Amino acid sequence: MESRQGKLIINKSGGSASSNSKTYRVTLPNSWIDELEMGSDNRDLVLSFDGSKIMIAPVETLEKFAEKRKEHNLIRLNYYNSNELCSAIVADYSTTELAVENYSDDIIHLAFGNNAAPSWSDYEAFLEERCVPRSRDGIKKYLEELGIDEYNPLEIIKKTDGRMAEDNQWIEVKEL
Repeated sequence: MESRQGKLIINKSGGSASSNSKTYRVTLPNSWIDELEMGSDNRDLVLSFDGSKIMIAPVETLEKFAEKRKEHNLIRLNYYNSNELCSAIVADYSTTELAVENYSDDIIHLAFGNNAAPSWSDYEAFLEERCVPRSRDGIKKYLEELGIDEYNPLEIIKKTDGRMAEDNQWIEVKEL
């Protein structure tokens, strides 16, 4: 890993911002941007903060994410509202990482709402939201009728398409 020392560029905010507002920037070397295949045609970034480090990465297409992990256990989920594809998710069960692309402007119909960089636990919560609750009375009988031995949200969604009585959303599951 190459490291360089830099300086934080601090500017006073203008416009309707408060008098104490500031914006922060950092300059990155051209060689790093070139290696990430970024530039004027590809400027979208994912910024991550773990409490002590800021990480910057290019937004990866689903195809590129899957291609890099073709030896892994990958699942693709297409999340629909009626017949409109709203979100596509590729989940890597080998590394518990995911990539998401949204196709709708309606936040209500997106798999993760306005969360542009969902975590694996967000993904697990999303799957469980599209299933019968695990605490439901008679859940064992329900799972038996589906032909499932234990409560597993992905297996339930494979059988039910993640359909719920109260909305028009559903999920198409494909193993890659």
